[in-house]
Amino acid sequence: MGPRGLRIGILAGEASGDILGSRVLAALRQRFPDLTVEGMGGPLMEAQGLTSMYPMERLSVMGFVEPLKRLPELLRIRGALYRHFRDNPPDVFLGIDSPDFNLHLEQKLRAQGIRTAHLVSPTIWAWRAGRIRKIRRAVDLMLCLFPFELDIYRQHAMAATFVGHPLADEIPLHTDPGPARAALGLPTTGKVLALLPGSRGGEVRLLAPLFLEAARQLSQRDPAIHFVLPAASEARMAQIHAELERFPELPVTVLEGQSRQAMAAADAILLASGTATLEAMLLKRPMVVAYRMGELSWQLASRIATTRFVALPNVLAGERIVPELLQHAATPQAMVEELWPLLSRGDKALAQADAFEAFHQQLALGYADRAAAALAHLVQPGE
Repeated sequence: MGPRGLRIGILAGEASGDILGSRVLAALRQRFPDLTVEGMGGPLMEAQGLTSMYPMERLSVMGFVEPLKRLPELLRIRGALYRHFRDNPPDVFLGIDSPDFNLHLEQKLRAQGIRTAHLVSPTIWAWRAGRIRKIRRAVDLMLCLFPFELDIYRQHAMAATFVGHPLADEIPLHTDPGPARAALGLPTTGKVLALLPGSRGGEVRLLAPLFLEAARQLSQRDPAIHFVLPAASEARMAQIHAELERFPELPVTVLEGQSRQAMAAADAILLASGTATLEAMLLKRPMVVAYRMGELSWQLASRIATTRFVALPNVLAGERIVPELLQHAATPQAMVEELWPLLSRGDKALAQADAFEAFHQQLALGYADRAAAALAHLVQPGE
């Protein structure tokens, strides 16, 4: 590798990884103008010079049945990538998320003497903690998006770097709800509550009726409250409209997509657990997290979970600053009682907002530059 050149192997298996990878590649090119990139990714990474050996969509499978149907093809792709990089070793191989696919490939490449890094730590802090053993065999350097993940790797004598979170760089420290309300055609006065019952069909089936009933009860307390409900897709839109037939008087605006704008427009948010809790936190909107799943799934999840909390703000804090209403506790009445003080902008709302601002500053580190610097140090440790 010359002073201006770097040859990197890289693999992202879904759209979120393509976004993450494209920003790191852009930062790496600032350090290494003659950067060469091979592997798999999407259009954003290709725009940064990636030669993608296979379409990224071939790896974008979800659930349990679909990956099994596609297993022979997935194994062929992984085998071909391994042979290519074994025979043409890069200076470093970077796997981005997709741990079930990437960790196996990283382990085999590392056994061939190729440096390996992984971006986005698997959620070993939440479940399947035993995966740390495979990660240790597979990865020379873990690039973590959250600070609490570092302790896990240090406890296992593994190299890890906290690079910050790209959403914290992207979302401004302060966001005014006014422009978002105007853009979405929402009332400019009065309270607005955003309802986000999840992006999957099963989530919406279980949570939307509860969220809408909570909205109905809140509307009885304050008829001036308006509700905004972003649907993740056309299918979820149809599902939500079917549920709304039971609530004909509810003042609700249903959107297709635009979940971040809906949250930015709101005074408070009722949402399912997941990445949306991070976005809500970075927008400084007080929230209540509620979640239900099938009873058998709940029993299984409860037994394998290794975290006390499901909402990312609570995980970051190490304490319950955001109400979590899970499974049988997720009732409309409980949602109403937790939301009312937040909509009233009382002490609980202010306490959440103060904590969220501190977390935002902690996560906004210039993610892409820090990740690029860590990778450069991995391949040039003396510089």
